[in-house]
Amino acid sequence: MNWTEIKVKVPVSYTETAAAVANMTVPYGIYIEDYSDLEQGAEEIAHINLIDEDLVAKDRNTAIIHIYISECDNASEAFSFLKERLDALKIPYQADSLGVNDKDWNENWKKYFKAFEVGERLAIVPSWENYENRDNRIVLNIDPGAAFGTGTHATTSLCLSVLDTEIKNGMSVLDIGAGSGILGIASVLLGADSAIGVDIDAQSVKTANENAEINLVADKAKFVVGDLAEKITGKYNIICANIVADIIIRLFDNVADFMYDDSKLIISGIIDVRAAEVEAAANEKGFNIEKMLERDNWRAYILTKN
Repeated sequence: MNWTEIKVKVPVSYTETAAAVANMTVPYGIYIEDYSDLEQGAEEIAHINLIDEDLVAKDRNTAIIHIYISECDNASEAFSFLKERLDALKIPYQADSLGVNDKDWNENWKKYFKAFEVGERLAIVPSWENYENRDNRIVLNIDPGAAFGTGTHATTSLCLSVLDTEIKNGMSVLDIGAGSGILGIASVLLGADSAIGVDIDAQSVKTANENAEINLVADKAKFVVGDLAEKITGKYNIICANIVADIIIRLFDNVADFMYDDSKLIISGIIDVRAAEVEAAANEKGFNIEKMLERDNWRAYILTKN
């Protein structure tokens, strides 16, 4: 199998947050080089103070996050998502790809991306694949291109599972950090009257609107370029935010302005080690945790206003 390596260099003070973003791109983990506490770590772990000269020469102010993308995953999606989310978090970084057969990025992974079923009602089907719909499921055709959101990542599939149970006919939905548009489009297919999605990346918005066209819901599901909810007005029955912990915590400051008293806020993209921090911020900002779901060390929550 061919692999693509993506290297992201960030100041060590941003390592934890950047690593959380990187973890959303692959299901099998990342590798981090961080030499900021080299001497202390060597003493505490190995009980030695003699360290190889090459290690001593390493940059103590910069961490390097290594991400390995197999040919069965969409390296283009991962690379675009990384840059978009790091920009949104205002993290200084340098990102490089060391591709093995990178010219095939946009095609090779497609042969591994197959139709799959989510919840009781949905089937996610690549736009280029035929699907035998034996159970009469609602079919969402998706071509993520370079936008995050095939539905296979735990964070996205958790959101889709929640939408499957929460969406009722006639609802309005807001998707913050829309990526490929999968959540907004799924909402309309499940019965929502309208969905609007916002994403900081113009290419993602273009892809999302194209996916709405593919699914014949472009009259009800629309996507715009913006940072969080800066271009959004009105109130919504369901708000989705499948992003990372730091952005979700920022979102708590004003997302209630877009909610009715009985609206629900679905948040995902929260790695388990950040869960307590997000829960505390939610409580502090007046949200009630109605339900928590977990898959592959990732958590999603359904929140309501207190």
